[in-house]
Amino acid sequence: MTSPAPAAPVLSVRDLSVDARTPEGLKPVLRDIGFDLASGETLCIAGESGSGKSVTSLAIMGLLPKASLRVTSGEILLGERDLLKISNRAMRQVRGGEIAMVFQEPMTSLNPVISIGAQLTEAIRAHQGNENAEAVALRMLDAVQITEPARRLKQYPHELSGGMRQRVMIAMALSCQPKVLIADEPTTALDVTVQAQILTLMRELKTEFGTSIVLITHDMGVVAEMADRVLIMQGGRLIEEGAAVAIFNRPEQPYTRQLLAAVPRLGAHAGTDGPPRITPQPAQPRVEDRTPIMNVQDLRVTYGSPASRFLKGKPQVHAVDGVSFDILPGQTLGLVGESGSGKSTTGKAVLGLIPSSGDVLIDGRNIAGLSQREMRPVRRSAQMIFQDPYASLDSRMAVGAAIAEPMVIHGIGSKSERQDRVADLLRRVGLTPDAATRYPHEFSGGQRQRICIARALAVEPKIIVADESVAALDVSVRARVLDLMLELQETMGLAYLFISHDMAVIERMSHHVAVMRGGKIVETGTRREIFEAPKQEYTRALMAAVPIPDPELYQKRAGAN
Repeated sequence: MTSPAPAAPVLSVRDLSVDARTPEGLKPVLRDIGFDLASGETLCIAGESGSGKSVTSLAIMGLLPKASLRVTSGEILLGERDLLKISNRAMRQVRGGEIAMVFQEPMTSLNPVISIGAQLTEAIRAHQGNENAEAVALRMLDAVQITEPARRLKQYPHELSGGMRQRVMIAMALSCQPKVLIADEPTTALDVTVQAQILTLMRELKTEFGTSIVLITHDMGVVAEMADRVLIMQGGRLIEEGAAVAIFNRPEQPYTRQLLAAVPRLGAHAGTDGPPRITPQPAQPRVEDRTPIMNVQDLRVTYGSPASRFLKGKPQVHAVDGVSFDILPGQTLGLVGESGSGKSTTGKAVLGLIPSSGDVLIDGRNIAGLSQREMRPVRRSAQMIFQDPYASLDSRMAVGAAIAEPMVIHGIGSKSERQDRVADLLRRVGLTPDAATRYPHEFSGGQRQRICIARALAVEPKIIVADESVAALDVSVRARVLDLMLELQETMGLAYLFISHDMAVIERMSHHVAVMRGGKIVETGTRREIFEAPKQEYTRALMAAVPIPDPELYQKRAGAN
């Protein structure tokens, strides 16, 4: 008896190549990409920024910008149809009706001036002509587990949280029951707890609607939780593919092993009191100083005033409510919590960047009530690194000038001395001195974050507030930046207030940890106390939400639950 022939794939990509138009001519972006997507399968495409993952998805959707990118060869088969050869009109019916896409940042994908309900029903009517579009939209919001779906239909994107907006995007994508759902980094910008909810939702909806999923991500922990099969991309080429278990247990390519090794693993540093050493010994042994470089007492940040005529009748919002902590020289306090917990507001308030009450002592000086002029010498002791390095740098200013600017403001050194200092700082953060003449857009995200670190070091601070400073980076680039920050701490005696929503990153970087929720610190202690014996259920929930970069271990944990 012959076995039945395998089912035809839902989607097939054959020898796909894409070139970019540049002033120097065409440059390859994708080369000979090929894969099949089976019915009901989740296929994960993994790789770092620039590997070609998103270009592959845009080519499938027919959304490549024609002015800059063009398909030079290949086929994209949806059943028997080659999507590269059908008309624009036919492709519009395919797009959303048979293949739908969820993008990384829902706020830029949703129209801010149109209600959620209008945007959902527009998509439904465009592909189904359904007279009951409102009922379908309501049912889809309920399917993606949005609370009070009838009320949400009348709201606008800015009135929803990031996780809720991403649920709306998934509802919109699945509203016409497409055969294929392409999700391009759908959880990168989300907290780990919200990310866990979205990934669970996608698995449940795949079962309910029978949709095949192409999930694009650089996070190997997410790959382990979601993938049936995995494609690894590098430099526009497909370098490895296979079943998820095989890729994680027996990776063949050095690049794949590098991606897996770079994933921070919760519990990897159990039994230790501080971050792993990066340098064998400090450059110069230091006598430990137990006087806090930063002392915060009863910090409060409140938005809204009963006396304000614009906010009359609206309650005050206590973004930070009675927060207190100390940071010692050469040590890191990890401040962790979900979006809205108040951690980033705390980071800005301790540097006097937003109005606050309470006492903040930096290097022994209380900044409460200081004018901007009086704050200037304090800012030499405390600097900040922000989440988005591109937004932190002036795009019109050369990198060398940007790094030297704090020295100019504080009157440090002559012009030639500042130039020498810039060259030394660039070398220290792993860049070459000739980078000083280039502009921010000429660097990768990881390189721009290194430039921001060099700029923060320019005035020789004693403490740096790092606000989600690696959240937007690829996993391997993130690992290198974290190593750099640890190396600088060891050799320069820096203290950090390290703000993140990722418990695995906090575990790697911190000596002490403070967990924030609703503007308050709900738990604090040494790294070992927090990660090996957490007292609060909220802390345990943050830890449980961290993706496990091991598909077999994930399946065991999922089965136990």
